[in-house]
Amino acid sequence: MLITVLLVIASLSCLLTWLLRRYALASSLMDIPNARSSHSIPTPRGGGVAIVVCFVLAVLGLALLGKVDSVVVFVLGGAGGLVAVIGFLDDHGHIAARWRLLGHFSAAGWALFWLGGLPAVSLFGTLVDLGWFGHLLAAIYLVWVLNLYNFMDGIDGIASVEAICICIGGALLYVWLGDAHGSLMIVLSLAAAVLGFLIWNFPPARIFMGDAGSGFLGITLGVLSLQAAWASPQLLWAWLILLGVFVVDATFTLFRRLLRGDRVYEAHRSHAYQFASRHYGRHLPVTLVVGAINLFWLLPIALVVGFGILDGTIGLLVAYLPLVWLAAKFNAGALELK
Repeated sequence: MLITVLLVIASLSCLLTWLLRRYALASSLMDIPNARSSHSIPTPRGGGVAIVVCFVLAVLGLALLGKVDSVVVFVLGGAGGLVAVIGFLDDHGHIAARWRLLGHFSAAGWALFWLGGLPAVSLFGTLVDLGWFGHLLAAIYLVWVLNLYNFMDGIDGIASVEAICICIGGALLYVWLGDAHGSLMIVLSLAAAVLGFLIWNFPPARIFMGDAGSGFLGITLGVLSLQAAWASPQLLWAWLILLGVFVVDATFTLFRRLLRGDRVYEAHRSHAYQFASRHYGRHLPVTLVVGAINLFWLLPIALVVGFGILDGTIGLLVAYLPLVWLAAKFNAGALELK
């Protein structure tokens, strides 16, 4: 039964992506290559709407069947839906950065209202309640994850592969530790929706995700990580480890550009994965390596932390240090050659 449901979600996502591609071609909704692009031919964009629609419908259906907590619909549907609408409008035109940011913080505030904010955090085996400061950190965290996912969606398939790998990790944690609030079905439904889109987005991509899809994935994964933390404190660290590839590359790049005095809100292609794709001359090797890092390095560490075998703080450091080295090796945030 579970496999059938997931196949239906993936199939609908694949079909809707095909329809969105036809719509983008007919409406000239194209991503035109420029000096800041990592692709060389005009490509339709906006296909991530398929992920949004299929996942939200799946969660709504699960709630109506009593398989997931109805609060999940308000959290993911409200926050994710707002971010997706902002991204959709930005894909079709342009929204000033300040208004996008306001919308993003509004979505984060909505999610935190329903979640109850940030739960007590486990630091070296001790639970620490950060109070209102923790809720502020949680809002900044959600907005950062949302935006870094947009920043990291720059080559074919990378954002889709990242999301699927994270969902696989989350699913394994929930199988072992218990399915809190239907979380297992939620992450598997998200993975299925992304998989249907990936069929069209795998290198060489025939359609791009667009801001609607990448922003939605970012805030959805961020919300799921905080929801997991409410179920069990060590799960927050496990989810942060699963998000490691995107978190490290985006954060390393941001800080390096800030230190150099760059206008960080301007488009660029100085992330480690972008330098790597230009070095190898193709997107596919980089996307596959990202998947391998997720499955064979980050996932085992996340499971060990999630099962309580290793302290989350130590596990995060162990997981992130090689990623920091890779970011430095591939010149993340370095000045681009003209």
